[in-house]
Amino acid sequence: MSRAKGFPEIGELVVCTVTNVKNFGVFVTLDEYDGKEGFVHIRDVATGWVKHIRDFAREGQKIVCKVLVVDFSKGHVDLSLKSVNDHQKREKIQQWKNENKAEKLVEIIAERMSISVDDAYDMFVKDLLEVYETLYGAFETGVAYPEEFTEEFSGEWIETFMEVAKENVTPPLVEIDSILEMTSSAPDGIELIKKALAAGLEAADGENAVITSVGSPRYRVVVTASEYKDAEDIMKKVTAKAMSEFTAAGGVVTLKRESK
Repeated sequence: MSRAKGFPEIGELVVCTVTNVKNFGVFVTLDEYDGKEGFVHIRDVATGWVKHIRDFAREGQKIVCKVLVVDFSKGHVDLSLKSVNDHQKREKIQQWKNENKAEKLVEIIAERMSISVDDAYDMFVKDLLEVYETLYGAFETGVAYPEEFTEEFSGEWIETFMEVAKENVTPPLVEIDSILEMTSSAPDGIELIKKALAAGLEAADGENAVITSVGSPRYRVVVTASEYKDAEDIMKKVTAKAMSEFTAAGGVVTLKRESK
């Protein structure tokens, strides 16, 4: 259960549990805000005419809504379901799951230190939330950059925190990709392409690099690393080697960056 207090801000995305579905709208509780009540009017359920409201929400279902109005005096929140796209929903649900996990990890730390969860929040969680946007982000940073983390924070809790973080959290990864367009007029052009791409992968020297065909003559190079700079360095090695091998064999190749 989330320890968030107070009310959400207008425009914020919130995770809700549907409690009651009526013909005129959907009643929910806000999972991250102590179960405060919210309401989605039928006009804000979906774009266009809603024939069957239960096609969009059912009792017990988790939904992601956008905050429209907050009535502090009544403790009530008006919400919109239609204003949240699928990408936003997936991101918010994942963030919510991560925060729930982070709170469970705080409970584990408190148990190992023989202190209460409230004491744990007073001891270190409040300080972490002043630095990091999310509690889970603090755990991720502790795992990905342990030296920097332990330089910034100290106390009797730090050893147990790092121990629990390493046991339960996978460091965040950066993924970048590029497209190699490779053409050859040689009779064995396909074999030359395969040889050049294999040389490129070998240049990765065991790092996480993958090359797949996205339809001749295009080949996608995907590199994953813990830091963006490392991913860029690996990408340069892979693509430079593949391109030099292929051009040396008389092929024509161009490099296009897909994303960062």
